[in-house]
Amino acid sequence: MIGSLLILGFTLSLDNFRTAIALGALRPSWRSSVQVAVMFGFWDGVGLLVGILVGHYWSDTMGSVAEYVGAVALGAYGLYLVVRAWRTPQPEGLDRPWAVCGLLVPLSADNVAAGTSLGLLGASLWLAPPVFGVITALMALVGLQLGGAASRVIRIRPDLLTGVALVVMATVLGGA
Repeated sequence: MIGSLLILGFTLSLDNFRTAIALGALRPSWRSSVQVAVMFGFWDGVGLLVGILVGHYWSDTMGSVAEYVGAVALGAYGLYLVVRAWRTPQPEGLDRPWAVCGLLVPLSADNVAAGTSLGLLGASLWLAPPVFGVITALMALVGLQLGGAASRVIRIRPDLLTGVALVVMATVLGGA
């Protein structure tokens, strides 16, 4: 069962990884990167725990709604960054924790749906959520670093690059 949890945890952390790459273009400090990665991991673990507790009834409803809520949240934050980039002279750092926190719920919604299925299969409340949380935190940290490295190569304002990347991601996710 641990092998299945690792594979599922990796797969479900990919949305956080993609978002972290986009956020990494803002070039957060190492400390901020670790904080964001831990927040992503914590809330993915909580999402899974909630899903396991909720059960099969909410699985279908949450799964279909989660994609649209996630796409809208990503797009809204991306548009905010694009508008902000046009209106301010200096690139803005990752200094708005409320904005990052707004991404956590939609990014963790897929874990709620996965958790309901795992709950039906008898997954442990004490094993699955921490495994998913750690995987997501590691994937987010790697994504933040990759995004920062890419923003150094691509000569564009980091906040504008992040905003455009999030809008593109939202469009792709919303159309899928």
